[in-house]
Amino acid sequence: MVASIQGAAIPPAAQTEQAPVKLEVRDLTIRYGNQPALSNVSLDIREHEIFGIIGPANAGKTSFLKTVNRMNTFNANMHVDGEILFNGLDVRHLKNVYALRSRIGVVFPLPVGLPMTVYDNVALAPRLSGIKDKADLDIIVERCLGRAALWDEVKDRLDSLGSLLSGGQQQRLTIARALSQEPEVLMLDEFSIAVDPVTTMRIEDVLKELKEEMTIILVTNLVQQARRLAGRTAFFLNGECVEIGETEDLFTGEIKDRRTRDYVEGRFG
Repeated sequence: MVASIQGAAIPPAAQTEQAPVKLEVRDLTIRYGNQPALSNVSLDIREHEIFGIIGPANAGKTSFLKTVNRMNTFNANMHVDGEILFNGLDVRHLKNVYALRSRIGVVFPLPVGLPMTVYDNVALAPRLSGIKDKADLDIIVERCLGRAALWDEVKDRLDSLGSLLSGGQQQRLTIARALSQEPEVLMLDEFSIAVDPVTTMRIEDVLKELKEEMTIILVTNLVQQARRLAGRTAFFLNGECVEIGETEDLFTGEIKDRRTRDYVEGRFG
């Protein structure tokens, strides 16, 4: 039987420490020309967990996300070796990259709203997938904006340009747009850089709820954010995955590598 990109959802009651592996990375090496970005990274990310990735700038965090999402194909200078298995399939050899990206959504630090209305920002992907009925699209738009904690703020201005929203609202709009494709994995790359503290906490509450429906990979420059949200966290430094462990252990002394302790305690960053 041929494996499918579409994975079966696991009910919350079945979410345990031994939940099935959703994403399996083996010996991942990324280079830009001759400059290494990541070297021999191996890790597993499980169903319905928030998996944190922390580390200073130029540690390889964003390059990791781009490779999982196959965005490395946009950069001819970016070379990738190793395996990334998503639902058992190596993403590097999947022919339908667009289907992969619909299953693995990504939200980058600065919100990029499409030059269209709030409604159309969210409805675009469903329309491209073949949904044309206005009533069906209305349901999808309201559901996704609601899941992104944005519906109550924009329900009376769905026909306004998304670019007219505040920065925090635009960031939640990009999350709603990613959710409109019903992804199995949602990756967020330092989403709170351009967002105020109140909106950051609202998005964090959204992520806690979304974990019941999908796997979340959270790259953050805020170690306390990882502590609040992530069940397990990986520490990247200079292209190396230094350490992976239960997040709370990183803050309570169960650290194997001194570099991890120095980073989470703020000695460098």
